[in-house]
Amino acid sequence: MNVGIVAQRDNPRAAALANELRTHLDDEDVPTVVDETTARRLDSEGVTGVEGVPVDEMERRDLVVSIGGDGTFLFAARGAGTTPIMGVNLGEVGFLNAVSPDEAVEVVGDVVRRIREDGAADTRSMHRLRARGDGWTIPPAINEVAVLGEQRGHGQGIDFEVTVDGATYTEGHADGVLIATPTGSTAYNLSEDGPLVHPDVSGLIVTEMAGESEMPPLVVDDDSEIEVTIENGGRAIVVGDGRTNETVTPPATVSLERAEKPVRVAGPPLDFFAGLEKLD
Repeated sequence: MNVGIVAQRDNPRAAALANELRTHLDDEDVPTVVDETTARRLDSEGVTGVEGVPVDEMERRDLVVSIGGDGTFLFAARGAGTTPIMGVNLGEVGFLNAVSPDEAVEVVGDVVRRIREDGAADTRSMHRLRARGDGWTIPPAINEVAVLGEQRGHGQGIDFEVTVDGATYTEGHADGVLIATPTGSTAYNLSEDGPLVHPDVSGLIVTEMAGESEMPPLVVDDDSEIEVTIENGGRAIVVGDGRTNETVTPPATVSLERAEKPVRVAGPPLDFFAGLEKLD
């Protein structure tokens, strides 16, 4: 049994809670590691004996705990792979983090006991989105993949065509095209006037970003293959979860589909509608 902890960078509260969790688990004879940045911070504060590892090595653990906001959860989930991940929310909204700081020690302890007794934690799946092109692919995204022009605004953007399972849905000119999961409907998708979709719904959302044709957003089956063809113009950028990107030169086609392996989320379920209230 081994637990990995990833704390939000440059957040003293997150680092302190990571150390509190680490100390509690150590008392329960549960080995822990923290991400390298948090280990260095704790060391600078006089906390010795803390093992730090790259986030990409968190998948070797039995449980990963993310402490921070949704951005920290996305970062930790990339390293967790198929290892169950639990989010502790230090942010204002936190659609990916169901546990409050006051409950963190107790909830993590409960999940650890379940893993010890049953060999596995109770988890729910969160599907991810895979984007690939000619000779490249980016890591699967939890929230969304955006296909963008290098710059936004009048005279910028991309000329594009979007097909769903080979049939044309829309074409024209826009700042970009965004494909989101239901989990990501409350993130970038919402800021681009895309629809809210409950996370239990199986689907993918296609939203034009400031499109000249003003085509409404579309929700399709999550088994669909979506292709965004960039027809001409300058270079375009494919961005996953706001973190990873690939630059492509038109003409080029970006293929998007549900990734084979979902994220496994441990801990209590998220209250989606309570989260929506925080958007006001």
